[in-house]
Amino acid sequence: MNSDQRPIGVFDSGIGGLSVLKHLVRMMPNERFVYLGDTARVPYGNKSAETIQLYARQCSAFLLQHNVKMIVVACNTASAIALDMLQQNTTVPVLGVITPAAREAVDRSRSGVIGVIGTRVTISTNAYGLAMFHYAGRRHIDVHSTACPLFVPLVEEGLLMHQATKLIAMDYVAPLQANGIDTLVLGCTHYPLLSPLLHDLMPSVTLVDCGECTARSAKAILEDRGALSDSLELHDTYFYITDNTPSFVSLAGRFLGTIVRDPVRVAVDHLVTTDL
Repeated sequence: MNSDQRPIGVFDSGIGGLSVLKHLVRMMPNERFVYLGDTARVPYGNKSAETIQLYARQCSAFLLQHNVKMIVVACNTASAIALDMLQQNTTVPVLGVITPAAREAVDRSRSGVIGVIGTRVTISTNAYGLAMFHYAGRRHIDVHSTACPLFVPLVEEGLLMHQATKLIAMDYVAPLQANGIDTLVLGCTHYPLLSPLLHDLMPSVTLVDCGECTARSAKAILEDRGALSDSLELHDTYFYITDNTPSFVSLAGRFLGTIVRDPVRVAVDHLVTTDL
């Protein structure tokens, strides 16, 4: 088997993509990773499609400067709005978080009644619904989506099992439960941290983690290309952010479940579209 020692690049608008990185590292321990959090311009969700595409191209250009062999777009907003453009203009494989999770949700749902929770912008694009209908083909599925805008700040405040979080979650998932979903896509990279709470509220519902699905797909793509690393060395992950945020290290540790070294601040807004 061929061995490709180049790193895998991962970018997100902030820190949520670290939940995707956690699964990537777990499933591919021999790989090196470069993570870019665009913390100076977070959130992407209140930006225009053109601006999100520009930001995604600049983040990708930065990762390509590190000679990455794959780019993982660990951001639901960028995956919904910029993925096709990146795939058409980038020389390495580019993988988003939506299609892998949509495929797994369809595969795992017994009844075909599937719920999706995400930020307002992700839900407004209906990206998960469209991907699921495409993958389901002639199989009948029923998709119900709900925006959960308060989940992100609750996660970042560490209120994962707080009573207030539970009450808000009960309100968010009530219409999904009323529609009889048997599978729920956690369509934001922050939401997997709420899995224990959501499981308590809906013990019979299968939870689909978009980061875990994406990591599984990334590994399969590299395997098919003979591009996995066979290195037995322990590799550091390199963390870059576009603005210094005092809480990054502590939040990153919460998302990754391990100590994270200080990130390096970088600028990407000078990178133009021709850099891809």
